[in-house]
Amino acid sequence: MSENTGGADEAQPKAADTEAATGGSPTHAAPADGPPAQAAGPRPGAHTGRPGWQPQHHPQQPRPWGPPSPGQPAKPSWATVVRPAEAAPIRTATLVAVLASGLAAAVLLADGVGPGLLLAVVPAVVAAYAAARVAGRTARPWTLAWAIGCLALLAVPALRDSAWPSTLAVLAAVLLGALALHGSRTWPGVFLSPLGFADSTVSGIAWVLKGLRSRGGIGKDRWLPVAKATAVALALLVLFGALFASADAAFADLLGGLVPDVSVEDGPIRFMLFVLGAVIAVAAARTAAAPLRWDRIQVAPGKPRSRIEWALPLVVLNLLFAGFNAVQLAVLFGGYDKVLESTGLTYAEYARQGFWQLLWATLLTLAVIALALRWAPRSGAGDRRLVRAVLGILCALTLVVVAAALRRMDLYVDAYGLTRLRVSVAAMELWLGLVIVLIMAAGVFGARWLPRAVAGSAAAAVLAFGLLSPDGMVAERNVARFEKDEKIDLAYFQSLSADAVPALDRLPEPQRSCALRGINDDMSRAGDVPWYAMSMGEYRARQILRERPVTASYEVCSRLGTFGSRMEY
Repeated sequence: MSENTGGADEAQPKAADTEAATGGSPTHAAPADGPPAQAAGPRPGAHTGRPGWQPQHHPQQPRPWGPPSPGQPAKPSWATVVRPAEAAPIRTATLVAVLASGLAAAVLLADGVGPGLLLAVVPAVVAAYAAARVAGRTARPWTLAWAIGCLALLAVPALRDSAWPSTLAVLAAVLLGALALHGSRTWPGVFLSPLGFADSTVSGIAWVLKGLRSRGGIGKDRWLPVAKATAVALALLVLFGALFASADAAFADLLGGLVPDVSVEDGPIRFMLFVLGAVIAVAAARTAAAPLRWDRIQVAPGKPRSRIEWALPLVVLNLLFAGFNAVQLAVLFGGYDKVLESTGLTYAEYARQGFWQLLWATLLTLAVIALALRWAPRSGAGDRRLVRAVLGILCALTLVVVAAALRRMDLYVDAYGLTRLRVSVAAMELWLGLVIVLIMAAGVFGARWLPRAVAGSAAAAVLAFGLLSPDGMVAERNVARFEKDEKIDLAYFQSLSADAVPALDRLPEPQRSCALRGINDDMSRAGDVPWYAMSMGEYRARQILRERPVTASYEVCSRLGTFGSRMEY
């Protein structure tokens, strides 16, 4: 990281400059034809020290371990560079939104994560928007895109029951929310923006306390009418809600499903959720009011290498990639029988052997490209053309490696079936291929937009991954495989989520009941789940199992291998 510089070459000693200009010393020289020169006495008011002592004027030398001289200001640290200006005072609208966010988290998240997560985050978004308006910040196209993407990602837990795509979606939503609040557009900004929430949490609490103290003098004429109106509204809702519920059973069921069931035993967990929701809203609002300026951190380029020193290793790597890709194309067009015969591997072993190595090769290639760009020669247009040509060829050859890895995964799935791990690493390989395409485009059109494009592509991949329902894909592919060759692993289905129920419902009995047994037992243990904690996938699964319950006995499922153990790889 580079820091601000300036003034380092300006602190030259003026005494030395004066001496050099006059060609003499600090003493007065006598004329050539006059008497010998006498030492001039001190000027009036000058400090002489001991009798007979005259100050010596020496050029100022730098002190490597001491404090900087007055002419050489200290370089600010990165923490000083990114520090924002003082935040504007917190407004009442922001305080109300923070309170609403804490209440929503306490009411909606104690029973589980579902649509309630999105509903609990909306007040925090309102708090951030109100704080940004007070600070004079305006929403730009990228800010709106990040904010919409954040809310879309938070809708994944409302649609899918599986925990792993929902967790990825929440993490990606945090990244997009940080980018929207900080307005980052560089690599340091993309990587460090989520850390800004930690700083905003500490400073935000002090910010809120300061705002509350400033409102300590508010009279009863302002808060008392609001309190009275709220109390009357709650009393009317309770009174007429109870009357209507006792008058109509259908309305009572609807009201019971909409109103959260709050008990005294849930008090500690709901209080913790209230604090967590309020703190997150405070951090978002404080960041919107005065974000850390991560884009001010500049990464200094590495020392440029000579053309031969830089290009020779990459050219050799390109030749290696070209040879590997030539073999892959020959295998693709010549068939696998000859390769299997010469290697002694089975069809499934050949498929499993190559994918993981090719995935690592793709990841290492991205690291090589990043280091090569750091040390690339950049003395002129010829160097730029060389860099584009060498790295462009490497990217193109890497895309062939990505295609070969995906082909190996397809063979792997045909032999062993689809699992969560296999679908996730295949999705990751696809995204790495997209990143390589973006790098190639940046080499042609410029790389200013590349950090935001990579972050946006990662969030879009996570969103698509969640919306496509990976557990549903796993179940769908394995059911199709059973319909084709009657091979199925019933033990693996016991760990899937409710998203897999629609596909598994197509199996014939007793395979259907045995495949759904684990999911059915999990939902039975969970009992009734309120609407704000139930995903759409779980709602559909409960409907299917209610209409067509699990009927196969434990003994039948045990003979089919339902309760066996397996290792996923």
